[in-house]
Amino acid sequence: MRKLALYALATVAGGLFATSAAAGDKCGHVSIAEMNWASAGVIAWIDKIVLEDGYGCDVELMNGDTMPTFTSMNEKAQPDIAPELSVNAVREPLDAAIKEGRLIQAAETLSDGIVESWWVPAYVVKEHPDITSVEKALAHPELFPAPENPSRGGIMNCPAGWNCQITTANLFKALKADQKGFDLIDSGSAAGLDASIANAFENKKGWLGYYWSPTAVLAKYDMVRLPFEVPVDVKEYNSCTAVADCADPKVNSYPKGLTYAVVTKNFSETNPVAMGYITKRSWTNDIVNQVLLWKDTNQATNEETARYFLKTYPKVWSGWVPSDIAAKVTAAL
Repeated sequence: MRKLALYALATVAGGLFATSAAAGDKCGHVSIAEMNWASAGVIAWIDKIVLEDGYGCDVELMNGDTMPTFTSMNEKAQPDIAPELSVNAVREPLDAAIKEGRLIQAAETLSDGIVESWWVPAYVVKEHPDITSVEKALAHPELFPAPENPSRGGIMNCPAGWNCQITTANLFKALKADQKGFDLIDSGSAAGLDASIANAFENKKGWLGYYWSPTAVLAKYDMVRLPFEVPVDVKEYNSCTAVADCADPKVNSYPKGLTYAVVTKNFSETNPVAMGYITKRSWTNDIVNQVLLWKDTNQATNEETARYFLKTYPKVWSGWVPSDIAAKVTAAL
């Protein structure tokens, strides 16, 4: 399936590079999903600004989320672009849509992917250098006191309804963490999960639990990602680790969270101008973490944060576009 996706992308790219710089090319109307998490919302606005100010496109942003956006693109060919689609969440239906000629997988939005794992504060590792893995941390429940029962250790879980709540619960079970003196703590909400980390740092207490990057939290707080002492088993992950109430989960690692810009086949064939841009733009976790920290600190909107990125990191995004397009965007900023 991946070869089919790459072949389709190469075919599109081969056609567009022959024409994208030609005089008279027009971009026209482009619809982009503004996903409801921070990094995806910001990249949607970056795309909008670059395409409008650089290429003269008429860009419409549409509210989006992983499954509703994918379903709409797959069934109705709208919107044209999902700027940061979590591919692991839709791998099988996306492969089918690519094979059957409805969707195209373009550039990898996060070049190093979403990083998921269990994390601890860096000061804990500094004081206890033997903690080099999740399994090693589980030997020290006294370092990670549960909020309501400090006589036991606590492992912070994701909010209800998030897939990471399922994976964390299954790994907790597989590791027999309860027998090692730990309780699995319900964070209640994303805000509650973030607040638990902030509270730990304010009081220099231990903290152990699930988190992911890129986020503003990991840019603000010095956290250490703990690996699991087994390699990732993708088959096990898909069939059990990420499945609610799996009867017999095994200890596993998190696979790299793949995030791509995904476009409709019709868009890829009819808009070579915008397609030339969307096949190139990609950024790293380190950059996104810093941008999201600025967003969080300044309580900024997605648009304000996109403009901050474009003004602050021209060396990053200017590589996505020809020099004349970069000059137009810079002038507009």
